[in-house]
Amino acid sequence: MERRTMGVEEELLLVDPETRETTPRAEQVLRYVADHDPEPADELDHELFAHQLETRTPPVGDAADLRRHLVRLRGRAARAAEAVGARIAATGAVPLQGGAPRTTRDDRYLAMIATYGEIARPGGTCGQHVHVQVDSDEQGVRAIDALIPWLSVLLAISANSPYYHGRDTRYASWRSQAWAQWPSASSPTRFGSVAAYHELGRALIASGAALDDGMLYFDVRLSAHQPTVEVRIGDVCTDPDDATLVAVLVRAMVARELDGPGLPGGRWRAELLRAARWRAARYGLGDRLLAPETGELRPAREVLERLVEEVRDQLEGYGDAALVAEALPRVLAGGGATRQRAAAERSGGSVVAVVDDLVRRTAAG
Repeated sequence: MERRTMGVEEELLLVDPETRETTPRAEQVLRYVADHDPEPADELDHELFAHQLETRTPPVGDAADLRRHLVRLRGRAARAAEAVGARIAATGAVPLQGGAPRTTRDDRYLAMIATYGEIARPGGTCGQHVHVQVDSDEQGVRAIDALIPWLSVLLAISANSPYYHGRDTRYASWRSQAWAQWPSASSPTRFGSVAAYHELGRALIASGAALDDGMLYFDVRLSAHQPTVEVRIGDVCTDPDDATLVAVLVRAMVARELDGPGLPGGRWRAELLRAARWRAARYGLGDRLLAPETGELRPAREVLERLVEEVRDQLEGYGDAALVAEALPRVLAGGGATRQRAAAERSGGSVVAVVDDLVRRTAAG
């Protein structure tokens, strides 16, 4: 089996420690990093809005190394944020909004706001993007087609955004619902070929639904700048162990398709994919999901255990089987959304307490 590397991009919120609202201090944070931090500057970056930061791990082959880099980069971001009077929080949506979001002063971002207007405001949400090495676009599209029916399971694992602008949305992942407003955001149906993949991208750009390849917001896509498949469906996870779990499952799925017998799953209509995505966003792992092989409603535990069984050989080959076995009871007992609601319940329903808990757990790693 080819030893495929993986990497993760995480989007993080910047919050004010006094108000617990988002604060637009990304430029100050990155300036502090440039002036005081000797580690690579390109591991931290801007995002669409100034209350966000992005971190990027290097490509690694080992899950323990990936987790170490996730924690290290959060530490870098946290220290720089504290130096300019802010804190970081890993959550998919903005629990408490600090006024109108301020756009990062970048020509591309400004063009996005000018073109898409109010749709762009939910762009201030935060996702986790998992990259897995592929050797060609042909391999990448083959992997994309195989992963499509399973993407909702990954969303359910990562669901970590129940609160938005001070209220409980009743969703486990509100980020995924807000993000879906972008005209190019979707769970794609099967492409079948590299030519079909690129033709769809050209057509979406020509229609104005995307400005460039970077705005092809498919839940899984070919990376525009790296030789990877990029899975974008997940919320950013507060717990780096949850983020690592999602990443090793994605790598195992890609490996099962490209280096093994192939990943099972039916050919789904777009409407059913949307329904699967909605159920995962609404309930996380707390209810039933659409089974990727049949489209039938099945208990979330059963669907997740089925995924693990399908990629068991790949997980064992990469040394990740024990990590996944340890993680499954934890995420099935309660994922990120459950932990946020527990923080609110402990405080009598305070969203401020949710933010405090997110800041503490993000920094703790």
